[in-house]
Amino acid sequence: MSKLCLFIPIVFLLLTTSPSFCNNPAPQHKDTEHNFLESTKQGERIFKGLVLTKSNLKSCVSCHNLTYSDTLNWNPSAWDIAHSFADKKTSDFNSVINEPLAKVMSQVHDGYQYNEEELNHIKNYLLSLKTHGAEEQKPVVNNLILFLFLGLLITIALIDLFFTKKIKYKFIPILIFFAAFGYQIKMLSEDAMALGRNENYAPDQPIKFSHKVHATDNKIDCRYCHTGVDNSKSAVIPSANVCLNCHSIVREGRNSGKFEINKIHAAVENNKPIEWVRIHKLPDHVFFSHAQHVNVGKRECQECHGEVEQMHIVKQVEDLSMGWCLDCHDKTAVDFNYNNYYSNTFKELHLKLVKEQTDSVRVTDIGGRECARCHY
Repeated sequence: MSKLCLFIPIVFLLLTTSPSFCNNPAPQHKDTEHNFLESTKQGERIFKGLVLTKSNLKSCVSCHNLTYSDTLNWNPSAWDIAHSFADKKTSDFNSVINEPLAKVMSQVHDGYQYNEEELNHIKNYLLSLKTHGAEEQKPVVNNLILFLFLGLLITIALIDLFFTKKIKYKFIPILIFFAAFGYQIKMLSEDAMALGRNENYAPDQPIKFSHKVHATDNKIDCRYCHTGVDNSKSAVIPSANVCLNCHSIVREGRNSGKFEINKIHAAVENNKPIEWVRIHKLPDHVFFSHAQHVNVGKRECQECHGEVEQMHIVKQVEDLSMGWCLDCHDKTAVDFNYNNYYSNTFKELHLKLVKEQTDSVRVTDIGGRECARCHY
């Protein structure tokens, strides 16, 4: 019994002094996680300009968007910066923010001097942004609220009309019912017709490419990039190698600096295509050929796409509905006089023009309204 009493305190002493007992990894992990979260919060405050400073310099978020904007911001977004610099060393991060060598960056970042601790806070915030993404924008539900409110009015009107009968004049609930129900039908029909149509659609692209800078300022012909517009169904989106025909020499833009152009080089070096977001898209059951419209029909790009040469951010100008296409076919005259295809294929119409029996031939006259021309 005395030996047992002596053995118990020895075992207890060994357990309490062992490294596995004293150095529990869980609290260290919790402390590290807590420190990272605190650093992330501090970095977010610095990035958004919520920290009091004596400097009059702009906050990071005033130049680097956290959310999508339909107005072109030449500066890289916070999301872009997060994916480019979050995993780099603090020294590299310092050279980019405090001591940039590029012309545009040195002008924009003139006067910024963050210390190492602040840089680490910002880096941690960017790392969190890269992992979890920016805060999602809450959806707008105005139409849904209106639709539900009209449904409530319809319910109240029907209850009063058949059960409670509180309203003296029956035409009032009947009028409310038909007005509310009619407006609901209008909302549903408009939304149904708008399905698949993306008028004014202007998505954020992986690279900030401006048609105005390229087509208007630098006078680059549309066909240099869109090589298929005359001879194929698609106008063709240029590959990164086409971009490098110019940007192997032009390495820094006047507005965006090196950041956006470097994305082209990164895509080529990593053998990854640039994932452009398609803007103009017709339903799968619709056939459309650029060659037929641009080469044969002599249509200008602007007739369907708007003044793209003046756009920094390309958007869909027309709704591209069937009604819009048919309206164009009804109004557009075909050039019979200088196109042998039309004069040989539609001889009767050509003779009518020669004999001045008609002043023009529209697309509709040569099958522009036949279903099989566009649907197959």
